[in-house]
Amino acid sequence: MAVRAMNSCVIFRSAATPPLAVSRRCCCLRLLTASSRHRNRLNSHSFLRCAPYPLSHVTVRSYSVQNLVEMVMEELASIHKRGRVRATSKLELVSTGELLEDKLKKGTLQKGLLLEFKKDSERLLLAVALKPDGKKNWMVSDQNGITTSIKPQQVTFIVPGAENFEPTEISEFVQKAHDNLDPALLEFAWNELLEKNKSVTVQELAEMIFGSAEPLETYCAHLLLSRDEVYFAVLESKGLSVYGPRTANQVDELLRRKLAKEASEKEFEELIQLLRSAKQMPPQDKPPRSSWKAEEKTWHKIESLEAFAIDSCKKDDQKKTAGMILKAMGQAKTSSAAVNLLIDIGYFPVHVNLDLLKLNLPTDHRDEILSAAESLLSASTDLDEADRIDLTPLKVYAIDVDEADELDDALSATRLQDGRIKIWIHIADPTSLVQPGSIIDKDARRRGTSIFLPTATYPMFPERLAMEGMSLQQGKLCNAVSVSVVLRSDGSIAEYSVENSIIKPTYMLTYESATELLHLNLEEEIELKILSEAAALRLRWRREQGAIDTATIETRIKVTNPDHPEPSIKLYVENQADAAMRLVSEMMILCGEVIATFGSHNNIPLPYRGQPQSNIDASAFAHLPEGPVRSAAIVRTMRAAEMDFRNPIRHGVLGLPGYVQFTSPIRRYMDLAAHYQVKAFLSGDPLPLSAGELEGIASSVNMTTRVVRRLSSSSLRYWILEYLRRQPKGKRYHALVLRFIKDRIAAILLTEIGIQASSWVSIGVQIGDEVDVQVEEAHPRDDILSLKEVEAV
Repeated sequence: MAVRAMNSCVIFRSAATPPLAVSRRCCCLRLLTASSRHRNRLNSHSFLRCAPYPLSHVTVRSYSVQNLVEMVMEELASIHKRGRVRATSKLELVSTGELLEDKLKKGTLQKGLLLEFKKDSERLLLAVALKPDGKKNWMVSDQNGITTSIKPQQVTFIVPGAENFEPTEISEFVQKAHDNLDPALLEFAWNELLEKNKSVTVQELAEMIFGSAEPLETYCAHLLLSRDEVYFAVLESKGLSVYGPRTANQVDELLRRKLAKEASEKEFEELIQLLRSAKQMPPQDKPPRSSWKAEEKTWHKIESLEAFAIDSCKKDDQKKTAGMILKAMGQAKTSSAAVNLLIDIGYFPVHVNLDLLKLNLPTDHRDEILSAAESLLSASTDLDEADRIDLTPLKVYAIDVDEADELDDALSATRLQDGRIKIWIHIADPTSLVQPGSIIDKDARRRGTSIFLPTATYPMFPERLAMEGMSLQQGKLCNAVSVSVVLRSDGSIAEYSVENSIIKPTYMLTYESATELLHLNLEEEIELKILSEAAALRLRWRREQGAIDTATIETRIKVTNPDHPEPSIKLYVENQADAAMRLVSEMMILCGEVIATFGSHNNIPLPYRGQPQSNIDASAFAHLPEGPVRSAAIVRTMRAAEMDFRNPIRHGVLGLPGYVQFTSPIRRYMDLAAHYQVKAFLSGDPLPLSAGELEGIASSVNMTTRVVRRLSSSSLRYWILEYLRRQPKGKRYHALVLRFIKDRIAAILLTEIGIQASSWVSIGVQIGDEVDVQVEEAHPRDDILSLKEVEAV
């Protein structure tokens, strides 16, 4: 137990000190009774710091106990004279809880009372009661000079003794109270009360630490207690609110938490300053994305903000952190605000692909996959080498888009002596390197497909394996699976074969260059002309079988330096009815029919695809212009594709008795699965997959493929809108009216851009008509495209 001062004490007194400072002197004797266990803590909070006045104004005197008592009595007499405190001769204090409860329940709120009320969830204000407002409410004038009506339940404290208070006095009262607040006083009081195992009311605490229960002192005590999170707990006793000291262990734990909270708040404020600084920097000076990950405490918060931006918060803590950051930055608590903030600080590029982030699709290959791929390339063992037929004498055309990374099909043709056409469809053979169930196969199955976006390509296989080991390359010997077909004069299949082969591609052509060669009709490129003739035969034959032509305009976009605020955009608009595109499309369809027939004749489980025709009568669309208008109308009536894994099913839209996708094994996993099955049959090995296993694989892969398809579509549309946004204001675009949505609002196709949109069109315009439009608004991030019709020039 600490030694108590008995005979004398040192008092700091100033002639200019107001009553609150004087009252502090009277508590000095009590404050010296702190327990020895907290001596160090008391020493660290010298009572001198409580004084709001400079020490130069203070004189130090020594008083006897008798003189001290006389001084206290003088002070009490002065207090009674001012009429601010109504204490009994025994100093029996009415608790704040009782005063507030009585005045509210008995309806005895009076004009001039000083009270504290809850303005909203975050603000407490002092006010003076003015007059009743109805049966229960009161009109009050608060510390900001605003008069308002409050409900009784909004009142949180009535300042005892503050009667006949004037609203003009509130501001000075509040200022004095805040100037004299010192949380260290609570620690002193807590030490003494804990030692005596006592609890206090607000007024009792004011009397204890200030030596007075005047309104100002009582309100100061109330503020200290209401803001305290460490030393005292609210107790309820007979309806009266009293405050009890927490145990020493509880205080130590709460202090530890408080310090941790303060440290966290400091870290948070430092982050906010960092964000504000980065936001104000010019684009070229913003910190790189990697810098936000350098410190764990910063990265945790930025990671939460990113998760909130892409709607992928895994726990409430991330939502809370993101919300705090946005609020501190003066932003709304929305995902779009989080996106904009991350763009502003340079963490996201301006044209960040949010859908790619949200879907969390794999884009990079793990190190173990890359290592396995390198091992396959270095081994370069071909298990089918002895069974491959040599087709290197053939002229081989590989036709694809100009920026194609993975080339997995090529074509050859010749005319037989009897006049019939023989075609070879050469497909890249990745199964010469990758075996079912291997680590690379499992990773490819998980991905399901390569991802082709305007900004990047994310291949199903590791890039070097796909490009150098699997893809067909001009002038090099390449392993392939070659499907040969002899056509009858009507375009039907007369005979076919499926064989392992080795080829040497002669030409790598774009669709544009292949079309140009066809138009030139060069004698030395007779094989290309034969392929075009075969494509025409096949198209006619399929139409006779009920096939529906859905050729339309297709748009591709290539974006270079996509992380730059103004990246380069190249737009390609391709008509699927173009000669070269028709040629390739018909040959791929022919290959699919042959593989389905081959699988059916040999009872091979394969991913057979079909599509019901839905009673489509092509003649019903004959009144529509042939091309995009008719195709768009037909596509709207088509039913979803179906699959079977034991037997072929009719593909009504293609006009085929059966069809298997087989021509893109480097890009599509289900094509690769079909290769596994066919290759095993050709070599006489057991089939690696049963029909049931194929069905299970297809279920998973098709789900991923649908997600990727949506991603590709949304990404393409984003960059088309960005392309349109950059075009000169007032630029005209030609459009076809596809159909009417409502009244004069029509669905149109911008033929120079290849995007469908809606626009109001004038009276008299019909389906299939051409109109001119201008872009009024194009906002890619919000997916907004607004068009208006303009008069044709």
